[in-house]
Amino acid sequence: MKLFLAEDDAVLADALLTRLGQLGFAVSHCDDGLAAQQLLLAEHFDAVILDIGLPGQDGLKVLRNVRVHRPALPILLLTALDSMEDRVAGLDAGADDYLVKPFEFPELEARIRALLRRHRAIDPQRDELQREELHFGPLRLDRSAQRAWAGTQPLDLSARELELLFILMSQAEKVLTKEQISSELSGQGEEIGSNAVEVYVHRLRKKLDGSGVGIRAVRGLGYLLMQAADG
Repeated sequence: MKLFLAEDDAVLADALLTRLGQLGFAVSHCDDGLAAQQLLLAEHFDAVILDIGLPGQDGLKVLRNVRVHRPALPILLLTALDSMEDRVAGLDAGADDYLVKPFEFPELEARIRALLRRHRAIDPQRDELQREELHFGPLRLDRSAQRAWAGTQPLDLSARELELLFILMSQAEKVLTKEQISSELSGQGEEIGSNAVEVYVHRLRKKLDGSGVGIRAVRGLGYLLMQAADG
């Protein structure tokens, strides 16, 4: 397995390179954001450990730019920031997982294994669906291009909002619980709870306003994507 580590703390990077190497991973390392972005776009990696506080270009910007071209690449964010806003910002930018410094190596190793396991265990039918365009009413979502439209109007959606829209369009006019949505967004991890789901639904609902499609909250059950009634 080929990992990429973007970390500018020399002591931490050296420790991670040694530990991950002992576990059998082939690890490439970079301590600059711009250089990290160039390597991630030029080479293949099975997973990425990305520090937010990188010089040259911060990790969140690297993440957003890489996500455009590598939508399925498993990426774990490392950060010293631990507020709800910081976690949501990282997940919104497209991170698959989030680990706060300082951390214990066994936890990092477990999270990497979980990322790789989820990536390998993608259901073939879902994977095929991800490569196709989804349509619901005036909405169109191109999974491979990571873009969505309402009619001919492009929708300005974050990576997480696109993922949420994909989940809802895949089960259009069916009620999905917060737990189901949380599971879809975070795989087997616990990074995206019900409060974060509410935030993403609220943001996506606002961006779908006037599109002819809306997200209805079904009290005590969850959410469903439905076409707006005429008139």
